Amino acid sequence: MGLKCGIVGLPNVGKSTIFNAITAGGAEASNYPFCTIEPNVGIKPVKDIRLEKLRDIFNPEKFTPTYVEFVDIAGLVKGASSGEGLGNKFLSHIRNVDLIIQVIRVFKESSVVHVEGGVNPARDLDIINTELALSDIEILSKHIQKLEKIARSGDKTAASNLEFLKKINDKLSETGYIDIAELNGDGKILLKSLGIISAKPSLYVLNVDEDMLANDFLNKDIEDIMNIAKPKNIPVIRLCAKLEEELASLNEEDRQAFLKDYGIESSALDTVASVSFQLLGLISFFTAGKQEVRAWEIKNGWKAPQAAGTIHTDFEKGFIRAEVISYEDFIKAGSEANAAKMGLLRLEGKDYVVKDGDIMHFRFNV
Repeated sequence: MGLKCGIVGLPNVGKSTIFNAITAGGAEASNYPFCTIEPNVGIKPVKDIRLEKLRDIFNPEKFTPTYVEFVDIAGLVKGASSGEGLGNKFLSHIRNVDLIIQVIRVFKESSVVHVEGGVNPARDLDIINTELALSDIEILSKHIQKLEKIARSGDKTAASNLEFLKKINDKLSETGYIDIAELNGDGKILLKSLGIISAKPSLYVLNVDEDMLANDFLNKDIEDIMNIAKPKNIPVIRLCAKLEEELASLNEEDRQAFLKDYGIESSALDTVASVSFQLLGLISFFTAGKQEVRAWEIKNGWKAPQAAGTIHTDFEKGFIRAEVISYEDFIKAGSEANAAKMGLLRLEGKDYVVKDGDIMHFRFNV
């Protein structure tokens, strides 16, 4: 589906280090501002224990998880909305992603320069959100002026859009925030068409020191970010970028030993990929057999023909029925044959809404 997550933050907060760990992309990570100019792009498989279990059962020739695409965007600075630090160019890159991962520096290492002179996570987050909001307000104001001229001619659609955008602009100017949960489908589509960054879903990633990784570890810096994120329902994930980069370079055996040494169950970056997937409103259905076990990403709420179309357009055009077994029912049965005998395999039609974890085969005729 080509969905992109943009990694955003001030310079020298660990964005490129995190990107390298996520994607093994080898993006340059150096101790000076604007090390990244053009965005680096890479993909990260979404870890899904269910899919791995199906792989163990079928032992297929090919194994294909879903992926999230990550874009490492150059650091923003105060004044970026006015062009500071090549801000306009960087902001245009952010407008092209579907989800924003804001990396916030909490680690205190003095040898790594901080563009604002010292570590203050809440201040840094405010700088980024302010610059994004100011950039959006400028775009909204220009579009409102255009709509005012069109609305005067009696265009009802323009008048409706004008009223909506004025409310959004006023809210953004007042609070610096757009509550995307309050937007209807048409509103989301309109704001997306304008490239409004503040209307994109967000995830906060705290780049911490190793000793701050414990779930019960809280200090003022972490608490400040949690207090900002909670009212906005923005997920917060803690990680140590240096540790994650080292972890990504290891083979599976050494990786597990490394995690055990640090008392960590899994990479925080697996959580970043999974949470990003969910925030984008995506679910997975599976196809499974000896040739391939594969996860397919679709929008939550899609019906069976749309899901079939992600495999091939002919499947959607000629859709007849879908054979469906829920993942839980398949594990209970142990095989498709047993699932059929137990009455757990269902035939679903065009109105069936696909559930996360469905194992599906499509009947079609073109």
